[in-house]
Amino acid sequence: MHRLKNTSFDAIIVGSGPGGAAVTHELSKYGKRVLVLEKGPGDKIKGTPFQCASFAMIPGKSLLVTPQFLSVVRGIAYGGSSVLYYACAVDPPYEMFESYGIDLRPDVEQIKKELPVAPLSDDLLGPAARRIMESAQDLGYAWHKLPKIVYQEKCRLNCDKCTMGCPYGAKWTSRMYIDKALGRGSLLLTGAHVQRVVTHADSATAVRFTKAGKTHQVTAPVIVIAAGGLGTPLILRNSGFSGAGYDFFFDPLIVAMGEVEDINCGREFPMAGGYHDKEEGYMMTDLVWPKWVFSLFVTEVLRFDRLASHGRILPIMIKGKDGLGGHLTKRGGIRKRLYEKDRKKLLRGYDHARSILENAGARHIFKTWFMATHPGGTAKIGDLVDSDLKTELNGLYVCDCSVIPESWGLPPTLTLLALGTRLGRYLATESGLLGFKSSFCCNFSKKS
Repeated sequence: MHRLKNTSFDAIIVGSGPGGAAVTHELSKYGKRVLVLEKGPGDKIKGTPFQCASFAMIPGKSLLVTPQFLSVVRGIAYGGSSVLYYACAVDPPYEMFESYGIDLRPDVEQIKKELPVAPLSDDLLGPAARRIMESAQDLGYAWHKLPKIVYQEKCRLNCDKCTMGCPYGAKWTSRMYIDKALGRGSLLLTGAHVQRVVTHADSATAVRFTKAGKTHQVTAPVIVIAAGGLGTPLILRNSGFSGAGYDFFFDPLIVAMGEVEDINCGREFPMAGGYHDKEEGYMMTDLVWPKWVFSLFVTEVLRFDRLASHGRILPIMIKGKDGLGGHLTKRGGIRKRLYEKDRKKLLRGYDHARSILENAGARHIFKTWFMATHPGGTAKIGDLVDSDLKTELNGLYVCDCSVIPESWGLPPTLTLLALGTRLGRYLATESGLLGFKSSFCCNFSKKS
């Protein structure tokens, strides 16, 4: 295996999720060498329950619980949560970003040319998703297929591995962007736990991290923190940004479930179609889980009578745009409540989902407990970063869900890819990154 020593880099990216991957990818296209530091492991994606649990269900790390017992899951692995997401590519709310001086339309257009963004073909639409869509449309809902980032020719029918990580390379993940950058000379270090950014005067000069029990410090002219809505604010706090990690969103959701007798599958691509109620501030989609995940959530609400019904279940997720609030503790715990107005919003969505299920012929209808997904807004544009995602320190930027400035409620992947592409191009062409190098005095393999 090739070994590198005293290697120089143009930029350090902390985190390998969609935002950090897009910055890395864009910089590498301009010939820049990037060091990517990822806290999680870089194991090959196997698509197994055990690996999924190791990436996303470690209590206190990847699985957090609020005081109201809402579970919040994030992926800690090479590729971040994109390993476990459902590949939705919903357009950003352009007007919201434009109000902060950010035009994402050109970058979204570029990404859609580079990546296979399209709704699933009819033959990949599972029986539950199809039944739910037909029922919703019959009732007058503008329910339609959702755009996906999927290499559909690699997709397999009757497969339930999307939730656990696709081992077939069908579902795009941010690993694919970073792997291309590695082929252009960049470096990935997994198992690298970043503690803080080292500063001097008004500039960020280095990143301090631990790997295999040893502390290292690496310098570069540009540092981008992209450790996610929960990881980034802790690094920023340790680096002197005391205002990070306050007044954020966490996109609460519930899932409505009903049983039908003429379907027996339970293995299909989740979130194939959906409906977005912009006025109410919630969206509904089909959401078929693998049997073991389904069993966890059914058991949580004591519906033991439905444990054997997995293949006959029609599930509809209701995800809402919640109000900003709460804070993260020093150790990253979530202290945020589900506000009553947001709870009622989800329950109104549940009433609509129940009507769709009943129209589809479902019975034994019930709902899961509340949970939350992709928290963000912990280092907002207009607060801790400017419209170029730059902090008050020269050379220090942020690019992940933490920068989203307002309540969200949408799948964030395409937005983060656009923000990262925009930032990478800016750094390579406008910020003075050209021509500057730095010394990295450690000895690591090219991809470890």
